[in-house]
Amino acid sequence: MLEKKETVPFSGTKEQEESLMKVIAELKGEKGALMPILQKAQDIYGYLPIEVQKMISDETGIPMEKIYGVATFYSQFTLNPKGKYQISVCLGTACYVKGSGDIYNALMEKLGIVGGECTPDGKFSLDACRCVGACGLAPVMMINGEVYGRLTVDDIDDILAKYE
Repeated sequence: MLEKKETVPFSGTKEQEESLMKVIAELKGEKGALMPILQKAQDIYGYLPIEVQKMISDETGIPMEKIYGVATFYSQFTLNPKGKYQISVCLGTACYVKGSGDIYNALMEKLGIVGGECTPDGKFSLDACRCVGACGLAPVMMINGEVYGRLTVDDIDDILAKYE
């Protein structure tokens, strides 16, 4: 089993930081400001790395534990960057029974990442999902919304090659 690791170093720009500071300045005095600040921060950076959470904490006075707790509780937030090509493998019942777990495991092996991570080159990210509504095509995966169905582990190399 692959070990979860940090895959892409944080590389925020000065412009992104300035945008975040402006958002925080506008919202920090309001009750319940953390959610909209986190939403805007994720819009700006694409995800909520620890560096961004720290900036939010420093500017608002909200403890890091609370920011991290909210960022990890709500599924709309991600702590890891997404790749240029976002792969999502359905692990819902119909897909799982037909072998999507094997496809997911093979993708982790081929990409060298675990679910929720992004490859070091920023090209691919991998996630599992519960149902894409294409049960008749099980097992299914999507890459940036394009559905691939009736998959076998042998199909993976040819599909990934389209995105190289």
